[in-house]
Amino acid sequence: MNRHIAGMCHIAFWAFLFFSPLTYWRGTGITLPHYLMICMQPAMTLFVFYLNYIYLAPKFFVPGKHRYDLLINLVLVFFLGITLHHWMNITNEIFIPGFKGAYNPLNTISFVLRDSINFAIFAAGATALALARRWVTADQKWKESEAARAKAELMNLRSQISPHFLLNTLNNIYALISFDAPKAKETIQELSKMLRHILYDYQQPLIPLRDEISFLENYVKLMRIRMSQDVEVSFKTPSEQYNGSIAPMILISLVENAFKHGISPREHSYIHITIKTNGPEIICDISNSYHPKTSSDKSGHGIGLLQVQSRLDLLYPNRYTWLRGISDDGKSYRSCLCINTKEDTNEETDEE
Repeated sequence: MNRHIAGMCHIAFWAFLFFSPLTYWRGTGITLPHYLMICMQPAMTLFVFYLNYIYLAPKFFVPGKHRYDLLINLVLVFFLGITLHHWMNITNEIFIPGFKGAYNPLNTISFVLRDSINFAIFAAGATALALARRWVTADQKWKESEAARAKAELMNLRSQISPHFLLNTLNNIYALISFDAPKAKETIQELSKMLRHILYDYQQPLIPLRDEISFLENYVKLMRIRMSQDVEVSFKTPSEQYNGSIAPMILISLVENAFKHGISPREHSYIHITIKTNGPEIICDISNSYHPKTSSDKSGHGIGLLQVQSRLDLLYPNRYTWLRGISDDGKSYRSCLCINTKEDTNEETDEE
């Protein structure tokens, strides 16, 4: 609740309690001194409430000290109940002609119990409000710490993606230098374009989808330099202009994975990449021939997809579906990621 609204509610409630005696003394010719003495009852109630709300509940209503809070309140409410009873008797004797104080023991006990119970109700209400405030404060601190943790985790994941991407790309350039130096030079030029994207665009939380597609196109062009013409590679992009945004480099690991497992120097190989949009949804559908790497192949260690999963959980919780897996005949692999940039959807993931 907004702090100002809460303050206004407190003021309105106590104003009602302090002015309420005027309603049942209306028409009796009550004087200002008489009214002020009657106000001792709401004043005592206010004292009990804020003593518990500000001091007793925060200090004593904690594990190990509950009994002190209960003992202090018992003494307090009975003492104030007795004091208020005698105060009202004195007030009535002063301002009401012919009034005789109700000093009958049974009446005294009943009035003291009534007032003590009223004070106890306000003490309990104040304690409940103090506990609610404590819970809200703790919940806010927890959410802030979780947000800070998630932000730090996301920054850590983002810092890992660039080295991972560079490692795979440099491995390709290294392999290319040994048999085709001109192509290696061209590859380095393409890599410089991609590094520009990483250095500038990647620092933003979101970038236009067209920029992400441009980055992927440069990557595919870079990868095709070292491939034979027999490898079938297609890259389809949205036919219509899409103005939405996406987290930078969220799709690169999927494309990397396709090139890592989809190319074989001896067997027919293909990679089909399709990026399309459907309203607020961005769909990246990749299918490729499946040629799993041997244990001696160190071109990446499979951390890319794990990073994608972690980033999706942080950036698009419950707003994406990711279907992926190997075909029944073991010859192809498909990864279809659908991100809903606006509406909540159910998250479904099939592990590779």
